[in-house]
Amino acid sequence: MGKNLKEAMKMLEHSQRRTEEENGKKLVSGDIPGPLQGRYENGCAYFHEEEREGLAKICRLALHSCYEDFVVDGFNVLYNKKPVIYLSAAARPGLGQYLCNQLGLPFPCLCRVPCNTMFGSQHQMDVAFLEKLIKEDLERGKLPLLVANAGTAAVGHTDKIGRLKELCEQYGIWLHVEGVNLATLALGVSSSVLAATKCDSMTLTPGPWLGLPAVPAVTLYKHDDPALTLVAGLTSNKPADKLRALPLWLSLQYLGLDGIVERIKHACQLSQRLQESLKKVNHIKILVEDELSSPVVVFRFFQELPGSDPVPTTVPVPNMAPSTVGRERHSCDALNRWLGEQLKQLVPASGLTVMDLEVEGVCIRFSPLTTAAVLGTRGEDVDQLVACIQSKLPVLTCTLQLREEFKQEVTGTAGLLHVDDPNWPGIGVVRYEHANDDKSSLKLDPEGEKIHAGLLKKLNELESDLTFKMGPEYKSMKSCIYVGMASDDVDISELVETIAVTAREIEENSRLLENMTEVVRKGIQEAQVQLRKANEERLLEEGVLRQIPVVGSVLNWFSPVQASQKGRTFNLTAGSLESTEHTYVYKAQGAGVTPPQTPSGTRAKQRLPGQKPFKRSLRGSDALSETSSVSHVEDLEKLEHLSGAPEPDGLEPSGPEPHPGAPPPQEAERTGAFQNGAQRPEDDRPQVEEPESLR
Repeated sequence: MGKNLKEAMKMLEHSQRRTEEENGKKLVSGDIPGPLQGRYENGCAYFHEEEREGLAKICRLALHSCYEDFVVDGFNVLYNKKPVIYLSAAARPGLGQYLCNQLGLPFPCLCRVPCNTMFGSQHQMDVAFLEKLIKEDLERGKLPLLVANAGTAAVGHTDKIGRLKELCEQYGIWLHVEGVNLATLALGVSSSVLAATKCDSMTLTPGPWLGLPAVPAVTLYKHDDPALTLVAGLTSNKPADKLRALPLWLSLQYLGLDGIVERIKHACQLSQRLQESLKKVNHIKILVEDELSSPVVVFRFFQELPGSDPVPTTVPVPNMAPSTVGRERHSCDALNRWLGEQLKQLVPASGLTVMDLEVEGVCIRFSPLTTAAVLGTRGEDVDQLVACIQSKLPVLTCTLQLREEFKQEVTGTAGLLHVDDPNWPGIGVVRYEHANDDKSSLKLDPEGEKIHAGLLKKLNELESDLTFKMGPEYKSMKSCIYVGMASDDVDISELVETIAVTAREIEENSRLLENMTEVVRKGIQEAQVQLRKANEERLLEEGVLRQIPVVGSVLNWFSPVQASQKGRTFNLTAGSLESTEHTYVYKAQGAGVTPPQTPSGTRAKQRLPGQKPFKRSLRGSDALSETSSVSHVEDLEKLEHLSGAPEPDGLEPSGPEPHPGAPPPQEAERTGAFQNGAQRPEDDRPQVEEPESLR
């Protein structure tokens, strides 16, 4: 095995020398192109699969450099003079915990350096505060070791690396730099990233930058003592460890210097194109605008509030309550999360990611350096992304404006409860409180779930532009109705009234059905008892002899029994049993009581033909044509006139209801509705019907 590995290494070295002779532009061992050329010519490179592994090895190297007896005494050396590792507040989550676990250090050895709060970017490390922390730690007898992650990984902002390097040289601290902006060093442009060439070590991730799978990360460092680097694990004598660089070496040989620069340049051009386009779009805030060469663009949607600063800050406005500021922050976060998901579906080649920052909240990140090579992102995709953002802005602004009105309408409507759900991007969430609703309980309510399921079905049948969903309440298990995004001016009062009236109708209908079920069950039991009694009375009336099969037939032939046909009919309206004797005598059925009308809304809104529900009235607007608007308005006025006119006296019965068996010629002549009502017993409909226009 060892012999084969040696032969493979010889073949690689022979191929490497031949490549140097044929093409000087190709990458070779010990020759780093661009601004890094000459900086690490006497340094070393450590290849690793985990991106954070290189930083952990550098921290171990710094420990061995500062504590000479660390190999022999171990933690006892650190007891008298505790080390301190400084991390930026914008570092990747979990980095400090990972370093402590790998180095065996307690968490107090980590010091989190905040970002700028007064001057400069909110994503840059506060250098003045860092210097203050270093002085305090030296006075307490601690030993500052390292400033890690000088560049933010999420937003793509670059710290003041030049000022950090001066501070580290002053106090003898190791400076390590990592971040996505280090890829721009290959372009050779003048930017704040060029100061990273003076750092003590840096971690590069060419795999995500160039779209190369299964390519290890590289940590470049410079140290004079090879024994300490061997103890720290940065170097190895095993031939298998040297083969880690083989995938990266072959990939770089295939791309060449021109191919590497072209991919990184293309990603930076896409970022600059999106950044310049978003500056012209209203209600879109770009977080990092001063980084001209940054390959990362982070933006978010925001809505200017009355009396507030258009730039989102963590300091509340004096004339606004803290709860209002927090509510608006959560509302914008939900809308930005919805916008990010929509853009990812509409433009999948953009490679957008939705991220949650501590200060700004939910933002959308465009990083073509890590996605363009894999997804094939082009300039046309960026233009399509900007067009999709502009098409979604009216929906976002309209929804945000209607939220407060929806909450006020729901609060002022009896039977409805407004639910504050910070994760819902729509107009709002509403819950109907039925009669048996336990407000103090957070458990699942079967009756309420049944009502909300019927309400959701009714609302979806209206075919409006709004979307409705049903789900559990925020921080509870009770069902609610979630009203979606609004793309146009919505009549909130009509929407809330429709929800309340429909839910009330469903509740009353369910109660009526339950009461009717109970009434029918009791009526059946009562009918069985009465039929049993009638059967016993018939036996007593006919006698025992008539029940004998042969004798009874003879007696019935000589003396037939004149038995009346008696039965029972069940009146659902009255909920009582009635005899069917008058039905067989008069050959007619009695007219039942008219059932009560279904409750409806107090403000029934008449819509024009073709107008969808929950839209504001178009009367007097320019949306209707000259020919159709006149006819529509006339139809609407005629409908209002008919619905508001009083009923004629000739169409309303004035006398008492006659006996079902009595002949009704005078009633028929007076009403003129049915002339032969008594001669048609099968017709059990009411004798008076209202015209269709009066209903």
